[in-house]
Amino acid sequence: MAVGTASGKGSVSASKARCDAMSEVLADNWWAVGLRGVLGILFGLICLLTPGVAVEVFVILFAAYMLVDGVFAIISGIKAARNGERWGMLILEGIVDLAAGAVAVFWPAITLIALIWIVAVWAIVSGVLMLSAAFTLNLDHGRWWLALGGIASVIFGILLVIEPLIGAVVLTIWIGAYALVFGIFLLILAFQLHSRKEEREHKMPAGAAAAKKA
Repeated sequence: MAVGTASGKGSVSASKARCDAMSEVLADNWWAVGLRGVLGILFGLICLLTPGVAVEVFVILFAAYMLVDGVFAIISGIKAARNGERWGMLILEGIVDLAAGAVAVFWPAITLIALIWIVAVWAIVSGVLMLSAAFTLNLDHGRWWLALGGIASVIFGILLVIEPLIGAVVLTIWIGAYALVFGIFLLILAFQLHSRKEEREHKMPAGAAAAKKA
């Protein structure tokens, strides 16, 4: 019994240490999260302000958003890997983004129905991966903002699955609203991560802080 209790405590301690380390890595790269948020807001506003664009134009916008967003997600994951931490969910999310963007780029004549299903699958898969990543982040580092972004993505994907026959204008408005909300959540998360980073550096000795920045 004592051995089991000690093992359980050790597992909890190891899990907490892993969350702390991963939270610090993401805080150090808050700018990448912030850029994803800004990108989402800009894409959302473009969609909401120009809902009548042709499907071909929308596909180009969607592909550009996916490719850039995927790159920033992978950058965050690689930064974590370089620090010896695992952030596989974030890297997988970036790969899913790149895959969706690549399909849109290499299939320019995609039909509206096919596009809706691709967007739906992307939203659900990336949302689940983001939710999984959220629970490796400490609460005071903005866990719930990352989780809310994942939840918004999953809900958006489910709505598209339920109503796959929506028109191009409605699809553009839905994606615009989703991207705007998603971007706001990520921007808030980025500011919270930056705040935690500043707080941590103020508590560190001057020499250690300088070495970490280097």
